[in-house]
Amino acid sequence: MRTGTQKHSKNVLVVGGGASGLIAAIAAARQGAKVTLIEKNRQAGKKLLMTGNGRCNFTNKNQELRYYRSSNPELIGPVLEAFPMEETVAFFEELGILVKDRGGYLYPNSGQAASIAGVLRLEVQRLSIKEAYNTEVLAVGKQKGYFQAECEGWTYEGDALVLACGSKAAPAAGASGDGYRFARSFGHTVVRPLPALTGLYASEKDCKTLAGVRTDARVTLLTDGKVCAVEEGEVQFASYGLSGIPVFQISRFASRTLDEGGTCEVRLDVCPALTGQKLLQILSEENRRKHTDMRKNTDILLGMFPEKLSQVLLGRAGISGKKKGQEWTREELERLVGQMKELTFQITGSRGYEQAQVCTGGVPLKELKGISMESAAIPGLYLAGELLDVDGACGGYNLQWAWSSGYLAGIHAAGGSR
Repeated sequence: MRTGTQKHSKNVLVVGGGASGLIAAIAAARQGAKVTLIEKNRQAGKKLLMTGNGRCNFTNKNQELRYYRSSNPELIGPVLEAFPMEETVAFFEELGILVKDRGGYLYPNSGQAASIAGVLRLEVQRLSIKEAYNTEVLAVGKQKGYFQAECEGWTYEGDALVLACGSKAAPAAGASGDGYRFARSFGHTVVRPLPALTGLYASEKDCKTLAGVRTDARVTLLTDGKVCAVEEGEVQFASYGLSGIPVFQISRFASRTLDEGGTCEVRLDVCPALTGQKLLQILSEENRRKHTDMRKNTDILLGMFPEKLSQVLLGRAGISGKKKGQEWTREELERLVGQMKELTFQITGSRGYEQAQVCTGGVPLKELKGISMESAAIPGLYLAGELLDVDGACGGYNLQWAWSSGYLAGIHAAGGSR
């Protein structure tokens, strides 16, 4: 029987066995709490296995705050500083991970995401954390000072509750957005969740022509006619539109703008290393023209771009496929260079939660008590990971947020401090 004066180890319920939930459970157990980890999948860490194309880029040495986005960006830094990248690396090294550094992007040396998930599961077992897998939480609540997690045929009870249920992204890994419903049931608000780190649909018909082409480009997103974000890297064209890391990076801004009724346009500079003037000079050089004047159509751009991309550039520049290089006018060359520097696509949507790696949106950080990750409204309730209104760029940032917020939620739920 519990009494107000009896000392006992805190019972902590952790709902969600993803990255933030696993580290929250471990942190709480290391503080001496009795922890129950509840996960709807048959095993914890399912989404972890999908990260980094199965290699798990679990954090990044470059922790500039510009790589994190939120409606309360000023509140992200203190959380990351309380459990920083260096401590994350030390945490995993202690569990047995040998870290591989690829230009600041950190991976397990095994090259397998299963290594990260595996060491976390082993630590859960070592700490005798109660594992309730294949168990879906139907509702949560708080009565007479104790939290309940209602499941089919059973209700778990605890002194503290950590919601680490993830977002709506990647339903194939079990994501459902239940955490938003649970947070709302305690009175929290939720910034509308939308897909992020995903491909973008474009309206141009020549996307089908470009499907399968990859090219380096500078990607500029304009929202309502104004420059919103600029990224650079390899763009992948698809029949539906645009993909690739630089497109993923801007997708959260496009999702938000389109959801609010705005317009989005992407401009690709497919030759970012050269100015328009330099490109015009190269195409006009006497030596080059001597060898290309009798060529026609895409043959003229052979060696500059993939053939399908050359075909689209010429088509958009209004240059006839039958016209030989010696017949091109100065005006046509200028139009062609204009397309190389600003190949434009009208964005109509994102690829949705099914293809998104994370979501933008979630419970605002301003509704928490600072770095404790405790609800400002409900004592003993903690929130972590993708459930919160924080999303990071590609490169290990979303996982670093999961490690930092999850660890802090766990130690504070157990009665510790940081």
